[in-house]
Amino acid sequence: MKPPRRRAIFLAPRPYRRRRLRDAARLLPVLGVFFFVLPALWSPAGQGLRRLSEDVIYFFTVWALLIGIAAVFARGLSARDPEGDPEGDPEDEGEAEDD
Repeated sequence: MKPPRRRAIFLAPRPYRRRRLRDAARLLPVLGVFFFVLPALWSPAGQGLRRLSEDVIYFFTVWALLIGIAAVFARGLSARDPEGDPEGDPEDEGEAEDD
């Protein structure tokens, strides 16, 4: 007699990707702080004057990239499942009750 088939303990691909996207969105501010502090780390200590124009261009570029990445994350997190998941994401339900 064959043993009964066990259900897979892994998540379906869509909820798994959605959770990883949520995790990446939570790490985005940390990544942004790192990139804003980075010019202070690469500046040489004993050279005196720095070109501020390069730093301003760098900061605005990083700022625009962070906004773009956040917009992509927001679009991915706000999209509904086209198949209509009847159970939903249990993690989403728990967050809604905290309000």
